[in-house]
Amino acid sequence: MRDWWANGLGVPKMSEVQATDVLLWCGDLIHDDRARATLTGLVTLLRAAKVDFAVLGAEETDTGDLARRLGDEVTFQRLARGNIETLRGYTFNRIVTPDPHVMHCLRNEYPALGGDYEVLHHSAYLLELVETGALRLNPGAARRVTYHDPCYLARYNSETEAPRQLLRAPGADVLEMEHHGRNTRCCGGGGGAPVSDIPGERRVADMRFEDANQTGADTVVVGCPNCMSMLSGAAGGADRVADLVELLLDACEV
Repeated sequence: MRDWWANGLGVPKMSEVQATDVLLWCGDLIHDDRARATLTGLVTLLRAAKVDFAVLGAEETDTGDLARRLGDEVTFQRLARGNIETLRGYTFNRIVTPDPHVMHCLRNEYPALGGDYEVLHHSAYLLELVETGALRLNPGAARRVTYHDPCYLARYNSETEAPRQLLRAPGADVLEMEHHGRNTRCCGGGGGAPVSDIPGERRVADMRFEDANQTGADTVVVGCPNCMSMLSGAAGGADRVADLVELLLDACEV
């Protein structure tokens, strides 16, 4: 079941409310512990900002992103058309997701099949909440962080500033890697690489974590569950890697 992560949280479902302002699209890595932590933290922030939101719950299925990256167009279209048909039954203004792969797929590839939506990465939406005063942040102790730009957020969708503005809002010192912004280096988790297991002399994730180490930052901040998985593995654990949501929770009045 794709909605078990929300057990006990009282997260509203579209099948119950029928209409909402924000549809929270959870993504395809909900069985990963850190991805679930990001989702539950995001729910806490949305509630603190009094956002009207809901999830599809068990009705949310794979967007088909991975299938298309691996060349399985038939599976992609089957999954996409199924999701579009589900969404036709509900009313919402925007889709918000913590997964740039999901965002890219829904925003840029579903319109060709009849699914035209406003889709935001959680960093852009959370920044909007901060800037409008709906989400209040307390200035915290200065943290030395470096932000890893996910490929499907920065390269493919040119979203590079919202995550950095969010980090600086409570006072974080953002130390840039040599390869950042639209010139980011991949974490190794895109294009189906994690499931194709192509051997090489060095893992891409190790090279990227080396980039992060060279900044002298204490924490590597990510905005993608794939990046979280890959860079946590390269770090030998998750202590030095955090999602944007986790840092906001530390500074937020909830």
